[in-house]
This record gives sequence, C-alpha cells and structure tokens, in this order.
Amino acid sequence: MLHKIFKNYGLAIIALTLLINLILFPFTRQSMLSMKRMQQIQPLVAKLREQCKDNPQRLNKETMELYKKHKVNPFGGCLPMLLQMPVFIALYVAISKFVRLIGADFLWIQDLSSPDVVMLPVSLPFLGNQIHALPLIMIAGMVLQQRLSSMSMAGQDPAMAQQQKMMAIMMPIVFGFIFYTMPSALVLYWLTNTIFMTSYQFYLKKATAT
Repeated sequence: MLHKIFKNYGLAIIALTLLINLILFPFTRQSMLSMKRMQQIQPLVAKLREQCKDNPQRLNKETMELYKKHKVNPFGGCLPMLLQMPVFIALYVAISKFVRLIGADFLWIQDLSSPDVVMLPVSLPFLGNQIHALPLIMIAGMVLQQRLSSMSMAGQDPAMAQQQKMMAIMMPIVFGFIFYTMPSALVLYWLTNTIFMTSYQFYLKKATAT
C-alpha cells in the first residue's frame, strides 16, 4: 500500500517505520519519561544505598517503594525495543521472501534485498575493497542514541555508571555485527527507527532541561 503511494520501496520502508513508531508512541513516551524520572531520583537511591548498606533486603524493599512512589519502571527503557522485535521478525520473514525487492534501489543502494555495497579506493583488512555503509551509519546513530539515554548524575552508583558506559559501547557494536550482512531493507528499517528514537530523546532532553 505504501509503495503505491511513494513508488519506491526504500521510501515505503521509511514510511512504514514512522507509522509503526507513531502507533507505539504512547508506550515509547511513557518509557522515556520513566527513564528521565530514574535519572532524577538517583541521588535518593544513592542515599538509600548508604543508609541500608548493611541490610540488602531492606535496601531492595526501600528502593522498590521509591520506584513505585515516583512511577519509575527500572526496565522501562527496554520496552520500545521489545515492542519493535515482533515487527522486525515479521519484516525479516517477509523481506526474505519478497521477490519484488530484488533489484529495488534507494539512494546508493542497488538492491534492497541484499546488503548495500560501497566500493573503496583501497583494500582494507577483513573487508576488502568494499564495505556495507548502511550498517555503519546505523552504528553511529545507535552510539548517539546511547549517549543521549545514558544516565550520568551526581550520586549515581559507580558500578551502574560503568555498566552504562559499557552498554553504550557494546550494544551498537553487537547490533552492527548482526546487521552487517542483513538485507538493506531491514537495516534501513532499524536505522530509521534509531533516528526517530534519537530525535525524540534529544527533544525530551532539551525540554526537561529548560
């Protein structure tokens, strides 16, 4: 249906991604607001950790009550990605069997059913004289998204801060490795989704800072 409107499968995939994000937007917004509240109560969590350092059970109970009081879901940040996974799996199955994508072009991509190819003037170790540029752009977008969503505040647990730094590095690398040889159509879907999420996180960060 979207291809009939835009006459290009690349544009149709981008439009589909935006449509899915708009449908899931209430969940995404609630998740990101929960993450912002998590940032704001970090000094209170640090104070509880100091007060209950010899009583782990009381610390867990008090922390959960604090989360409940401030309407914080510690796992809320994973919700948008979890909601996207069924859509991604369905797209993976559909695209792998959709013959009309073979030879369908978009920008520099010559075939949306295969990884994009960009020729290099020199040969690189492990890569040769060509790279798949779209997954690399996706990695850069995910790095920016991770930086915007990282929680760096006074009173934060150093172990948690270090874990977040590791996640900000490892997650884009893992996703880049997974997506590097996938069809361009799937990478385009995830890249568009990443840009949408990053843009909203940037807006939310500016809005809460003013």
